[in-house]
Amino acid sequence: QVQLVESGGGLVQPGGSLSLSCAASGSIFRVHTFSGFAMGWYRQAPGKQRELVAGIITGGNTKYADSVQGRFTISRNNNRKTVSLQMNSLNLDDTAVYYCNARYLGRDFWGQGTQVTVSS
Repeated sequence: QVQLVESGGGLVQPGGSLSLSCAASGSIFRVHTFSGFAMGWYRQAPGKQRELVAGIITGGNTKYADSVQGRFTISRNNNRKTVSLQMNSLNLDDTAVYYCNARYLGRDFWGQGTQVTVSS
């Protein structure tokens, strides 16, 4: 299995920045390398569906939701088995629980989520 632990959420004012980090661990990495996993950040605001914020696949190709393009940056460190999300120019609509996701061989693994609140 895969365990994903997010950190870095919190309260920030509009226009501010936050950095989220997700650390992956588990017995699966005894057999499969982290670099082969597609990693992503999703978020879910109250009353809304969970949505993809940013994804990064093997080889480092990235994709972003239109709403965060140019403001958020996703990156990964395969040696450390981590994926990060740098969030700049945060606005009220970015308030949500952010979840780390790992996808491999058709299976999805999720972290417990970390709250990001943008408020003045």
